[in-house]
Amino acid sequence: MSRMVVSELRVDRVHLPVVREVSLSVESGQISVLLGANGAGKTTLLEGLSGVIPVAGGKIEVDGHEIQRQRPGARVGAGLAHVEQGRTVFRQLTTNENLRAGAASASDVKKAYELFPELLPRRDVLAGLLSGGEQQMLVIARALAGRPKILLIDEMSAGLAPTIVRRLMTTVRKLADQGLAVVLVEQFAVLALAVGNRAYVLRRGKIVYDGACAELRDAPDKLHQLYLGSGS
Repeated sequence: MSRMVVSELRVDRVHLPVVREVSLSVESGQISVLLGANGAGKTTLLEGLSGVIPVAGGKIEVDGHEIQRQRPGARVGAGLAHVEQGRTVFRQLTTNENLRAGAASASDVKKAYELFPELLPRRDVLAGLLSGGEQQMLVIARALAGRPKILLIDEMSAGLAPTIVRRLMTTVRKLADQGLAVVLVEQFAVLALAVGNRAYVLRRGKIVYDGACAELRDAPDKLHQLYLGSGS
């Protein structure tokens, strides 16, 4: 069982606090859903967790070991993988070359195609020529090919058709059921809450809700209030 515990985390941009005193956790078999309006600090938080930008304070523990001072590569070695916004494929490499770039072994590439069989007939196509949905499958598969214990996913549904979004959500739930720990930042709150276990709502860099996904899914008015700041 793997677990990530974040305590009183602060992340700054241009010397200004964006994420303030955030505490959350995720463990094997669970999806922690991170929600909030645009500009709430969700992407900054994930970038702080993965080391894309440094943290200004607080702790990040993976399986009891602090990693907040480690470089991004060391955090990958600790079991953390980050699927960033924007479907960051290697556009001039083929689908298969993208997967090999992130894979620990040939068997991991094979597993990627088993997870997303849609990619198999596109294995020799340049990643830049794939559809948006195929690119999103590829970046998730590439991250998984490195055998992470904890997967951070930032806005995987952006710009995708609802059918593709549902397909991806189902896959993320399947991955968690197989033992992966997932932190999911998502704009489609209803779909994310349907597959998640624990929900956090971030507003102006702070957590204003921490509870079961089911509770928030069944209270859309409360979710709306949390986003806008007119309730807690």
